[in-house]
Amino acid sequence: MESNHVHSHVHDMHSHTHGHSDHKHIHSPEEKRAVINRLSKAIGHLEAVKRMVEKDADCSEVLVQLAAVRAAINNTGKVVLKNHMNHCIVEAVEENDMEAIEKLNQAIDKFMK
Repeated sequence: MESNHVHSHVHDMHSHTHGHSDHKHIHSPEEKRAVINRLSKAIGHLEAVKRMVEKDADCSEVLVQLAAVRAAINNTGKVVLKNHMNHCIVEAVEENDMEAIEKLNQAIDKFMK
């Protein structure tokens, strides 16, 4: 069920009111499957790294494999971000939903740390 409400924003020199509808973050089955597959591969790779540590593998090899896990997670994040921008943010811009855009900015700040 969609809920529509009006909220106000007060910015530095002006204020304005606009409508806002909650976004449902619905993505195609293909998009979901692609993200889930990437996550599954990253999880499997991380479990393999854990086994390497348990077996006292060379630290240099562990570090290289951890870098590969980090790259896989970063690439998954890129896919999620692109999907979000192509669907949710396009809709937010069309609806002048500054809250959704601000949430995206906050998420990017946390993801890029």
